Amino acid sequence: MRRSRHDDRLPARRRSSIAGPAAAGLLAAVASALGTSLNIWTLPVSARVVITVVSAVLVGALAWATTDPRPAPPAAPPGPEAVPPPAQLPPAIAHFTGRGEALAELREQFADRADDSPLVVSIYGQGGVGKSALATKFAHEIIGAFPDGQLYFDLRGPDGTAGPEDVLLGFLRALGVRLTTDPGGLAELQKLWWTWTKDRQILIFLDNAQNGDDVKALIPPEARCAVIVTSRQPLFLRNRHDRQLGAFTEAQGVELLARLAGDERVAGDLDSALAIVRLCDRLPLAISICGGRLATRENWSLKELADRLGDERRRLDHLEVGRRIDKSVRASLQLSYEDCTDVQRRLLRLMGLLTAPDVQGWVAGDLLDTSVLDGADQLEALVDTQLAECSGRDGTGEMRYRLHDLVRLFARELAVEEEPESHRRAAIERVLYGYRRRAEAAATDRWPQDWRRRGTRRGPVASGPESPAEISSAEWFAAERVALLSAIHLARDAELWDLAWGTGRAFCSLCHSLRAYWSDWQVVADVVCEAATRADDPRALGIALMERSAVVGGMGRPAEARHDAERALEIFTGLGESWWAARATRSVGMSLFSDGNLDRGQGHLIDAIAAFKAEDDRWWQARTQRNLAELRLAQRRYGEARELLEDSLGVFQSDANRYSEAQTQRVLGEVLAAEARGHLRDGEALEAERKFILAGNALRFAIRAFRDRHEEWEEARCLRAAGEIGDPQNGLQEYASMRRAKERLVKLGDSWGVARTELSEGRVLARLGRTTEAVKALRGAVEDFEELGDRWWQARSLRTLGEALVDAGRRQEAREPVEQALEIYRSLENEAGVSRAQEVLERAMRP
Repeated sequence: MRRSRHDDRLPARRRSSIAGPAAAGLLAAVASALGTSLNIWTLPVSARVVITVVSAVLVGALAWATTDPRPAPPAAPPGPEAVPPPAQLPPAIAHFTGRGEALAELREQFADRADDSPLVVSIYGQGGVGKSALATKFAHEIIGAFPDGQLYFDLRGPDGTAGPEDVLLGFLRALGVRLTTDPGGLAELQKLWWTWTKDRQILIFLDNAQNGDDVKALIPPEARCAVIVTSRQPLFLRNRHDRQLGAFTEAQGVELLARLAGDERVAGDLDSALAIVRLCDRLPLAISICGGRLATRENWSLKELADRLGDERRRLDHLEVGRRIDKSVRASLQLSYEDCTDVQRRLLRLMGLLTAPDVQGWVAGDLLDTSVLDGADQLEALVDTQLAECSGRDGTGEMRYRLHDLVRLFARELAVEEEPESHRRAAIERVLYGYRRRAEAAATDRWPQDWRRRGTRRGPVASGPESPAEISSAEWFAAERVALLSAIHLARDAELWDLAWGTGRAFCSLCHSLRAYWSDWQVVADVVCEAATRADDPRALGIALMERSAVVGGMGRPAEARHDAERALEIFTGLGESWWAARATRSVGMSLFSDGNLDRGQGHLIDAIAAFKAEDDRWWQARTQRNLAELRLAQRRYGEARELLEDSLGVFQSDANRYSEAQTQRVLGEVLAAEARGHLRDGEALEAERKFILAGNALRFAIRAFRDRHEEWEEARCLRAAGEIGDPQNGLQEYASMRRAKERLVKLGDSWGVARTELSEGRVLARLGRTTEAVKALRGAVEDFEELGDRWWQARSLRTLGEALVDAGRRQEAREPVEQALEIYRSLENEAGVSRAQEVLERAMRP
């Protein structure tokens, strides 16, 4: 027979507690019998009094004799002692994996719990992230510490209507309470709940909580109890431990997939396993569904499943094996969606139409056609529901927001179903116009001369929500580049050609001014040309061709650059756009210069200078003079180059244009260094030393100016020029500058710049007598320029390689590269190049 929980009490006390009620009951029966057998009301008054008093005295005496003099313990809540402790925890998941850090944190909280209040742990996160699985796993770990029972309730219930009254009624019944009358509402139920949990050790698991108020009503005051709560949003329970649960790491996702689909199967195709985990957005529910599918379909390969998931239109279909929230990602997301307000739902649907990985808060305002602040508030509400998340602050200090990948697909489905096509398009247009305005403002601030004729440098972009004054255009572009790229492609796909052209043109202008993001720049330049063509706008096409000419020329494809620039020149000439025609003329000249056609190139540059002078545009005139000075440097006409640069410097200094001044100082340093090397060859040591000092000063000014502006590409060019000075007293210092320049250009992804720096590196190493290293660097430059299709610089690299070999006494070996250089120069009709290659070849042919 099962012993009662009170069987350990002392025997004497046990006997007295039983004897008292028994004796009292006996005397009550005697008194009752006297009353019924004797009609005392017919007796005389004195007799009736005697009988009543004697009965009372007997009852009182017996009650005194059977009363335990010790104070009685607090009474336990009434109820049948045969009711076993409740054990309602759901079973732990057999394939539970990962979450080691989260479990360790929960164990620490349990070990450090206070003695005066119950432990309450809240685990929250997006649907399908594994909150319930983690809570169940932890609950089963600590089950031994709660011998009085474990209670569980899904606060959503089958229809999502479970309130705190329903929960308390269920818990009280589980504890053995028999409610024969209406307890009188939530307040009375709570009092009964507190009574029945007093002095007990009970574990309470509340799953899928929707708000903190309902949970607070269910927390007992008993310190030996503990409560575990899961929810999809933070509950803000005071003095409680809240733990947000994020998605799996890729390693955890692969481990879970392997447990379900088989270790050997996953190990045999780890690439596909990783692809599946990534396509599942590292969400445990989605990975579990995929693992289950693989386990029941042995004929499926992991790659086949990954390919199926790769189709965004059907991905959610493949992540569903039932309609319950633990069997379907879509059903799990639907539950969170239903918790949102109508405005929040609409924002979620519209955000699903965007393709950017994350966005700033202003985008929400444009999508809803409301203020920036109102939109941001609604976006924050989506973060609270775990349908959106903050991806951190960008370089401008603004918070960025993203939708989880599967949420984005879910939201897009709803947008197509519930939002009229006209509403979807209008919302997208508002956002795209927002990106265009901001991009054009940043581009104009960054390079005003590219956007206005006779422009002078303005102050910072006007402050406001679109472009804060304290944020530089470069910082803004770095933060928004990927989102801008997505906006441009979104406009193209929607055939919003004006927006695709305008935003794309600003994107190209920013890339051009920064000389960065080359691959993105080229792609966008192609989109801008397509948009102008589809819009049938000749002027826009001419500008687009100029943008493409700049990027392909910078990537070492001068022939393509010249073709686009010549087309642009033809368009602008036909339209009578004289200023744009001058710019196109300059571009043609620069592409010819880059291709080694110095004579033809100088003619176009001279024409462009005259055209800008006629337009009274001093900045573009000065800039083109600097370009002509670079060409004169290649022709060894150093005096003319210096005069052009000094004139340009005067313009830039009078306009206080420090950026253009620094660019011009860099070219001046290169010219002075070339003159110094010439004096050194002629034995004029003092004049050479003076020019070396002047060259170093000019380049240090340029380096410092660009470093102060955080212009990495321009600083790298200056460092390369500093490495090419050729001062025999500073060989190692120059080599260090060259290495720093190469590191910067590799980081920026400027493949042409890297090849150009390898050429300069070879020259420096040759001066230091490190011939083997010099030859290796120069051969690398030859191969890189050949791959880039830049034949003129390939020829220069071959000629420099020949010079290094001749200087090292390896004349026979030098002949082949010099002959190759001579052939290229002749094909380019580059007389200066032919002359210099022949000089080297003659040195190589000497006995």
